[in-house]
Amino acid sequence: MQPELYQQMRNLEDSHWWFQGRRRIVASLLGAICLPENAKLLDLGCGTGGNLEMLSDFGEVIGGELDATAAELARQRGGAAVLEGSLPNDLPVGEGDFNCVTMLDVLEHIEADARSLEAVHRLLAPRGRLLLTVPAFGFLWGPHDEAHHHQRRYRAKALRSLLQEAGFRVNKLTYYNTWLFPPAALVRLLRKFLPAGDAGVELTLPPPWLNRLLGGLFASERHVLKHARFPFGISLLAIAQKSEDPARD
Repeated sequence: MQPELYQQMRNLEDSHWWFQGRRRIVASLLGAICLPENAKLLDLGCGTGGNLEMLSDFGEVIGGELDATAAELARQRGGAAVLEGSLPNDLPVGEGDFNCVTMLDVLEHIEADARSLEAVHRLLAPRGRLLLTVPAFGFLWGPHDEAHHHQRRYRAKALRSLLQEAGFRVNKLTYYNTWLFPPAALVRLLRKFLPAGDAGVELTLPPPWLNRLLGGLFASERHVLKHARFPFGISLLAIAQKSEDPARD
């Protein structure tokens, strides 16, 4: 990610509708998993720490972050240790230590995505869970992906295969950010034919009324995601369990 975007993200992630909506969706799904009492959680690629407070509701949380600037911004929030390291081979935490690992829009930044998932599998305790989100559909690739140094966008079938090959049993795999897919897809496709402008423009804060409307609409998907799956969306969400005998759900 471009360095200046970290401070921009820190300034927005507590109040921007997209970050708020994703936190509410993730919290809802983590609550449905029923993690053990005193669970240990690791938020890999925690960025500037916007999810650490929410994750702390489910147990003891540690953040892991590659970028020193982002890690320091996350530490300034307080309440959780933030360690510096990188996937797949430079993680300053022990194997088998965590009941849950979250990777929220992180895997798409990593060239070695398959080996990284194998490393995450080793970090989990028996029957531990991974909650993962990634951007979906290559045809939506645009300036936003370039500015954030994405390596790729995913389809469900490819993500399922990666998780299973890494040793996971896939419990849930669904597209999400679906209600807003038509306008968002249209905007991203139009940008392919318009001047690039500010590649980070999607991180600007809308007017308060619109921010509330978009946040509520996005977050409302959590009520569906607890019980069903979406066939398309701007992003993908997976919940996978550590298993020595991965199988299709």
